[in-house]
Amino acid sequence: MPTQNKAAQLKKAEQKKAQQSAPAAAPTSARIDSWIWAVRLLKSRSAATDACKGGHVTVNDERAKAAQAVRIGDEVRVRSGDGERIVVVTRLVAKRVGAPVAVTCYTDLTPPPPPKEERVVIAVRDRGAGRPTKRDRRELDKLRAPRAEHTTGDWAGDDYLRHD
Repeated sequence: MPTQNKAAQLKKAEQKKAQQSAPAAAPTSARIDSWIWAVRLLKSRSAATDACKGGHVTVNDERAKAAQAVRIGDEVRVRSGDGERIVVVTRLVAKRVGAPVAVTCYTDLTPPPPPKEERVVIAVRDRGAGRPTKRDRRELDKLRAPRAEHTTGDWAGDDYLRHD
């Protein structure tokens, strides 16, 4: 009896080993939130899900829900704190992979950021600094909407005041 039991155990072990060594069929689709997290576009799975719920993820120019399927060739746009990433899916992964492998799972079409000279300056005031003075307000206005300089004279832009 013990020899038959041992033979059955060996057979089961061989079957298990064969299943593990057999290449798994490549998935044809994956959840968008899981894929975004797996290829490290966002730091956590819950952040990826929240981004989908908040409308910050689009697949092929359509707003994506967290459970939406993504396939190879789909264009995915993810808006996060540091801008928008535009990627094309080249490989599907179900589990989180390392950074070198993650880069091979998509083609990055994100345009490079503008040079520092062209970036928009954002005015920041300290919390609790109180109401801005008139001088502070004028400086803020200059940052927000720079006007064209006067071309001639002190009041060149004020033609409506003149009555000739």
